[in-house]
Amino acid sequence: MDTGPIYVRERGNLRRVNDIVLAQPKSVSSSCSSCRRTDPFVLRKEHFIFTYNAEGSLRYTTKSLFDITLLFVVDNIYHVDSLVGFPEQIGDKLFAAAEEKHVFLNAEISTKALLLFSDAYGEMVLRSLCLRNRFPLLHERMSEIRTFHSLKSLDLFGCRLGDDHEIFLHLTSSSLASLNQLFIGGNSLSDAGLQKLTAPIRMMKKGLDCLQVLDLSYNPISERAYRYLTCLSKLEKLDLSGTSLKLCTRLKTTIWDLLGLIYSEEPLDTFDHTRCKTEGWAEQVVHQWESNNSHLPKQKKIEESRSSALHFCKFIQGYAHISHP
Repeated sequence: MDTGPIYVRERGNLRRVNDIVLAQPKSVSSSCSSCRRTDPFVLRKEHFIFTYNAEGSLRYTTKSLFDITLLFVVDNIYHVDSLVGFPEQIGDKLFAAAEEKHVFLNAEISTKALLLFSDAYGEMVLRSLCLRNRFPLLHERMSEIRTFHSLKSLDLFGCRLGDDHEIFLHLTSSSLASLNQLFIGGNSLSDAGLQKLTAPIRMMKKGLDCLQVLDLSYNPISERAYRYLTCLSKLEKLDLSGTSLKLCTRLKTTIWDLLGLIYSEEPLDTFDHTRCKTEGWAEQVVHQWESNNSHLPKQKKIEESRSSALHFCKFIQGYAHISHP
């Protein structure tokens, strides 16, 4: 793609710097050349760094070959088959360059690009994702969110999951084998939904193998629900606040017998939302997605927020945090 002429001022004179063309490659068929977004043999404006000296004269220096190579890879990221084996330092710089070029905002290539990085660098791309009360973001970026294979913590509180959301299959897939904290409170999740969510674990013994913390607060679940949790062998902390379960001696005994958990007199810090963060290379990418989502009509967004608040607040009751002794 031709960027047009570029001039720099040196010692009071203008000089054109982008009319130098490197050796052209051998001729290729039109079908092959159409696969390229850019011609790597033509110097481009972004290959230079322009600065002013103390006298006010414009100076330029060429970027390093490494930086130019990064730009070329980012521009053609959809042609990359794998990044496995490339050092973490390279991956970090490449991800930052892709983010700067808004690759992850392009719906046509964002999923493939994120999958490349997730397959190669795992939890460094994203180890914690907080989508609390961000249901539009979850629904609009579902395909990209599924590429984050190495999450340790996932907060989906107030995301309107209901009993039959497509993310249920992802939560119990091998892709999230390392997940140890899951927050799905305030989602109108009933006993039937919890039964469906845990079905792969109970029947096929796969999924959520490392789960230690589970938030089911403010969901319309009954005493049947915790019987579906017996398959979570590593569960250590459970939040049942705001559900239809009533705190009593029988409930305490049943929870202890089935799950090995005891009632905690004090609220656990684990379920304090201030501890929930989005962490990893893709942290700013998630923020960019949310910023783009804010362009929805203002009145519509306010109405959805109010409706959501009324819907989830009707389950608010006393706190009943349960944890290991």
